[in-house]
Amino acid sequence: MWIETSAPSNIALIKYMGKVDKSSNTPTNVSFSYTLNELKTFVRMAALDSSDSVQEDQWAPFLREDLMPIQLSEKGKEKFLQFFQILKKEFRLTGFYKIESANNFPSDCGLASSASSFAALTKCAHEFYLQNQPGKLNVAAYTAKELSKLSQKGSGSSCRSFFSPWGLWHESGAEEIRLELNQLQHMVVLCDETIKSVSSSEAHSAVLTSDLFKGRPERANARFQELVNILRKKTGPAEWKSVFEICWNEFWDMHVLFHTAKPAFMYMNAGSQLALTQILDFWRKDNDGPVVTMDAGSNIHLLFRQDQTLLFERYISHFLKDFNLWAKNGYQRGK
Repeated sequence: MWIETSAPSNIALIKYMGKVDKSSNTPTNVSFSYTLNELKTFVRMAALDSSDSVQEDQWAPFLREDLMPIQLSEKGKEKFLQFFQILKKEFRLTGFYKIESANNFPSDCGLASSASSFAALTKCAHEFYLQNQPGKLNVAAYTAKELSKLSQKGSGSSCRSFFSPWGLWHESGAEEIRLELNQLQHMVVLCDETIKSVSSSEAHSAVLTSDLFKGRPERANARFQELVNILRKKTGPAEWKSVFEICWNEFWDMHVLFHTAKPAFMYMNAGSQLALTQILDFWRKDNDGPVVTMDAGSNIHLLFRQDQTLLFERYISHFLKDFNLWAKNGYQRGK
């Protein structure tokens, strides 16, 4: 019997980059994210027949028309299945399983596919636990906070994907944070859809070698307080510009750590620089625009208020001239 679940990606406005403890993925600073409910990983799993000669858990791509092709590297597959061992122990799952996964968006290119995939795997294993226990009416389901804490062991940022629309993660775990602004329009300018040469896990260690990491946790925590104080109020164009400025400075702060690590590395490419320059030009002309952020990758996330629909459409028309986009909840190929 196959059991299938899904989980969304999320985009951090205050970034998680740097760990206090690698085994638990405890972050060096608070992080704060918007949940991208249309960017999802789908996971399904089934128990292997006990008579099967294979004596190990298996991963394979989830092949479905609405999902994008995926092929995990050996290292990625190993990390995914190693985390599944933690879930098996937690949920008392015996025997061996076949696990299939895929996204409805590009993988391993800075769109937080690890967050959604580890969250989806955690949810799927939990669902298997609930449906395959004798006397299951007496089995208590784990809370979102408990599942989030488990998922964090596999991928730190995945813990925020259990909360929507806003997720807050601090040293004791993740939780929902309620704000009046709860529905944004999301777009991604896809500057590079290939697999990253430096994984996010490697970046977490690398940033600690930068001379500029000193003071980074304090800067991030201060930005978080400033950002949430603004978002708790009515967010009109004037406040929105302040949100843009905070988030712009925050993602640049993180990327400069990559640029100054030892050895240095970069995710930004010529396309990223071109798109960012154009976005700044639009902001200067319009005195309004999207909130801009980037994860550990080349691609650019844009968040628009609901009353910016015309602006949202204008950005789609402009950037489709030179880039592929993720917009209107789907992949759009540029000219």
